[in-house]
Amino acid sequence: MRSEDPELGHETRGGLPSLVLAALGVVYGDIGTSPLYAFREALHATGGSEAHQENVLGILSLIIWALTIVVTVKYVTFVLKADNRGEGGTLSLMSLARESLKGRPKWVLVLGVTGASLFLGDAIITPAISVLSAVEGIQVVAPALSNWVVPITLTIIAALFFVQRFGTGGVASVFGPITALWFAVLGVSGAVHILDDPSVLGAINPVHAVRYVANNVTSAVAVFGAVFLAVTGAEALYVDLGHFGRRPIVVAWFALVFPSLLLNYFGQGAFVLANPEMAAHPFFNMHPEWARIPMICLATAATVIASQAVISGAYSLVRQAIHLNLLPRLQILHTSETHSGQIYMPRVNTLLFVFVATLVLFFRSSSGLSAAYGIAVTGEMLITSVLLFVVMRRIWSWKLATTLAIIIPISLIDAGFLAANIAKFADGGWVPMAVSATMALIMQTWTAGRRLLISRTKVDEIPLATIIDNLARKKPPTVPGTAIFLTSDVEGAPTALLHSLKHYKVLHERNVILSVVTANKPFVPDTEKIFLESFNPLFSRMVITFGYMETPNIPRALVLARKLGLKFDIMSTSFFLSRRTILPSRKGGLPFWQDRLFIALSRNASNATDYFGLPTGRVVELGLQTTI
Repeated sequence: MRSEDPELGHETRGGLPSLVLAALGVVYGDIGTSPLYAFREALHATGGSEAHQENVLGILSLIIWALTIVVTVKYVTFVLKADNRGEGGTLSLMSLARESLKGRPKWVLVLGVTGASLFLGDAIITPAISVLSAVEGIQVVAPALSNWVVPITLTIIAALFFVQRFGTGGVASVFGPITALWFAVLGVSGAVHILDDPSVLGAINPVHAVRYVANNVTSAVAVFGAVFLAVTGAEALYVDLGHFGRRPIVVAWFALVFPSLLLNYFGQGAFVLANPEMAAHPFFNMHPEWARIPMICLATAATVIASQAVISGAYSLVRQAIHLNLLPRLQILHTSETHSGQIYMPRVNTLLFVFVATLVLFFRSSSGLSAAYGIAVTGEMLITSVLLFVVMRRIWSWKLATTLAIIIPISLIDAGFLAANIAKFADGGWVPMAVSATMALIMQTWTAGRRLLISRTKVDEIPLATIIDNLARKKPPTVPGTAIFLTSDVEGAPTALLHSLKHYKVLHERNVILSVVTANKPFVPDTEKIFLESFNPLFSRMVITFGYMETPNIPRALVLARKLGLKFDIMSTSFFLSRRTILPSRKGGLPFWQDRLFIALSRNASNATDYFGLPTGRVVELGLQTTI
């Protein structure tokens, strides 16, 4: 859930206090809004109208230990240490694990694709349930306005997605202070109400959780699914690792977030025990009447911040997937001149808005949406545990017994939460799963289609060395300037070069065969970015390597090539590209329907000129047809 530039050094943010404050706004927005609905839904699942002490203590104990084990132990203690050269997230962990295994097995790639798809499935739920739960506070203050909850929610969500095109730099500067105020208010309001019934502090004892489960076997699954709502957002700690670094995230958790969450949940529990008739909306009811409207406003601000973090995270994840060739190129607009991580993706933004608005209209309440929330997150968390096992064994070189002693309990808890959320599949859990399955299918189709396209292209491919030798023996007329031919194949002759020779029958005085490669690491230093090889005075080959978190800007990279002896003037350089028209085939390859899907994805992909930042006036595109 990234909202700013991962390429900035941590030290540029003004020291640890500034980093901690910034991390509060970006990393903890999602988990910080969980008190709005987590305890309430767990209480309803066990029979909220009868808020017996045994039920309240059991639920509180489950929430406390879920926060402790899932967030504090798993993510803070272990997962945050599994950084891929400073970067975090499912795709980063996948790249790290895959590189550590011989042969780079496909099952690791499958896990990474599945995890990324599940994140996108979760991304459509968070804005809907977060904003809805905040706006529902109106029902407590003015029940007559209940019919306005959905329209107000849709208005806020529409405004949130509309302002994405203008960038979040200015708004992000206030994210941290608002979220810090939110956590402070959570802690204070909860601490005040603990005095209503101090016995709730006994929930620290895990015996209450075990006893509750043993005595409520029939409702335990539903309660587990609701308790998990308290830890949704934990994956954000890892996703935003590259921007803030481990220390600020850890300090923010222990210094403010964890204590404030615990105090608020304790306070809600004590309030419900003292006022069982107000169990329908314990979070807002526990505040005095004069404070409810300000709390609704503050809660709405906090949920908007949480939603913004998820939206930005979706942009970041899709960009990573594009650079790793898991998705077709999509238009990426930079909304900041200094922070390349602040991006806007129009198509992704539109799709997210349509899905989020549809969910609000379909479910109409945060309670209804809570049934759809959780499956995608728990699935992603379980995948993280599996990939973490690979990292512990292959990179950290831990002993098998030690690794299993840590991973097995964590994985069992993840699997338990996943099973509890799968039980809600028919009630709404199918929504994020359908989105995740669709995204996984798109990624699989794109990767399989690209493989097939490359194999089809290589059938008619002429080795680059053969072309260069033939041209050296029979040199065609040359014209001044430099020609750069882009190709995805480092060894073969670019199709654009062959067509250029066929139609123009001339060569430029300098010809560069250029391939752009994406590394399995987030960033590539300038000293390793350019590989330049000269064949003869006419031909050179260049390979530019970008990290999967970098913006692949070719003109900017070519400036680095001057240090290696490539002399060129951008205004006398022509970039030659191949534009393929792909035709489906009923024989071999992908199923016919998947051929059609791949072709549709290709047609809707952003063109290479925009994607690589090429000057439009210097680009020549040569078309050809390929049957797959």
